[in-house]
Amino acid sequence: MKSEETPFEGGPMDGRVLPVLLGITGHPPKTYRIPVPDPAGGPPTVLVYRRVPRKPGKVGLTNRWKYEYAPEGVPPRRLNWPWSKPHRPDATPPGKPDDADG
Repeated sequence: MKSEETPFEGGPMDGRVLPVLLGITGHPPKTYRIPVPDPAGGPPTVLVYRRVPRKPGKVGLTNRWKYEYAPEGVPPRRLNWPWSKPHRPDATPPGKPDDADG
């Protein structure tokens, strides 16, 4: 497996650089979770970091990444199917608009 030295910014890991395994596309994972054991023996605290571009690469392509601390965690992933549009009851239905003149 290939890995890349990736810097971490913010939170308890600020300023550290860790080797992160790359996926089959050659990119590190979008989120990086670090479990921190509780000294009292309780459930571990999970630190969440999100992948962001470090700097623009050649020809505007991003070839390097860094992780920024996400104190709110990761938002829940929602499937976005093309046929499922949000239902808005206040929106005008598709078709001809109502003719006010009659």
